[in-house]
Amino acid sequence: MKGIYLMMPLGDLIVAIVMTVFLIVGVYQFYFLTQNHMIKPAKQFDMKVDKLFKFKGYWVWLYSGLYYPMIVATVLTIDDMRQYNYSFMSFVFLLFIQMAFFRYYPVATPADWRDFSNLKQTRSVRFMQFVQKYDDNTNCFPSMHVSVATLVAFHVANNVAEVGNWPFLFPVIIALSALWTKQHYVVDVVAGVVPGWIAWELYKLIQY
Repeated sequence: MKGIYLMMPLGDLIVAIVMTVFLIVGVYQFYFLTQNHMIKPAKQFDMKVDKLFKFKGYWVWLYSGLYYPMIVATVLTIDDMRQYNYSFMSFVFLLFIQMAFFRYYPVATPADWRDFSNLKQTRSVRFMQFVQKYDDNTNCFPSMHVSVATLVAFHVANNVAEVGNWPFLFPVIIALSALWTKQHYVVDVVAGVVPGWIAWELYKLIQY
């Protein structure tokens, strides 16, 4: 672990950030692939707890606006390219775990969760519609947003001792944003923690 003011050399840092951006873009190609090639129709859950969360558009700014910068910012907590490569692989592990669920246990949210016709067309609602234009209502279980946020939290908490357990607020915020934007069921966000933890354990196994 290292101090918060130390990081890899500037040249390596730039390369790592560029690679991380490509990782994010590349992951979504596999994400969309599973959406278009499910082996059976997606199922829907019907749980009363989900009715407690009514759509609140402003949460989309955390759901998408905080999520991606935090993934990239994780690079700033890494010591060197060796550690970066192993960290990179942990997210690849997570991708394969998620794809297995999305392909063999597809889950979708109800179509009416995406009906904004009766809502005022605020910036938040328009941004939500933009996000959903590219992201179908499938690939719900477990929540990839939460699993990635969980893995990010493990990495940051491990790399920067000074921050303590504060990084774990990140997956909590992302989970809440996923619920208030009606992108996920409650069971999705709870289950999303598990793949993130598994990927972290695999990282520790190969790293040390």
